[in-house]
Amino acid sequence: MNHSMLYDANFEDGPVQLGRYLSRITAPNPSPMTGGGTNTYLIGRRDKYIIVDPGPSIDSHIEAILRAVGGADNIGLILLTHMHADHSPAAVPLAELSGAPIYGRSPANDDYQDNSCQLAEELLHDQRIVFDGLSVRAIHTPGHVNNHVCFLLEDEGILMTGDHIMQGSTVVIIPPHGDMKDYIDSLRLLKNYPLTGLAPGHGELISAPKKEIQGIIEHRLRRENKVVDRIERLGEPVSLEQLTLTVYDDVDESLHPIAQLSLQAHLLKLEREQRVLHRNKLWHWLG
Repeated sequence: MNHSMLYDANFEDGPVQLGRYLSRITAPNPSPMTGGGTNTYLIGRRDKYIIVDPGPSIDSHIEAILRAVGGADNIGLILLTHMHADHSPAAVPLAELSGAPIYGRSPANDDYQDNSCQLAEELLHDQRIVFDGLSVRAIHTPGHVNNHVCFLLEDEGILMTGDHIMQGSTVVIIPPHGDMKDYIDSLRLLKNYPLTGLAPGHGELISAPKKEIQGIIEHRLRRENKVVDRIERLGEPVSLEQLTLTVYDDVDESLHPIAQLSLQAHLLKLEREQRVLHRNKLWHWLG
């Protein structure tokens, strides 16, 4: 986990063409957590567009989206990968300006997610959306959060991954609405689709999708093995804070509060598998 490697305050100004029907605008919200900023994706031919992850409600970003599509009347649909504050709040002003419906999946009592928008439709797993002759498939990918969706532009094979996959950094899994087992299972699921590229919520286009996905799976399993190794070596019940220091000894300590969230997700997965037990704020190794 190294969110700082994504950080770059020199965000892009204006759309970047990624394919025949796909372009990207990066919001001006760079930070150690969002990297160079949140990516908003525009799908369309010329005069009608789908907006994927409108991003934060920043006036200059909303104006950049409107310029790129030629005005609010050219927005026909808004899709959300999930509803964290850096991905979804601009959906409401864009929907009000354009009249476009908002599709996604609602969060389940998740205080970390933005509840400002009302969904016109709850997307189903593998639901196909046909828009102006283009086909977008909604793939339910729980893990980062339980309502996360990736969107596959089938005409180009490019998958918009939201926060399921980020370029240059691992994704934070936040229990209880984020789940490590679900996350790994969702990564494995994505390998079944015909992908030519990954368009992440943060970072640049990834051109070797299957290799990237497999690499993330292997990284997560290596981290899990490290969790198991450290608990076994300690030989006694251990707190989350103590375990963070030894499991994430390769990560800057300033990021340890974030790392603790993913560590907790690993431990909950191991507890579900009856390999560890959580009691009195300590984690016990069961073997």
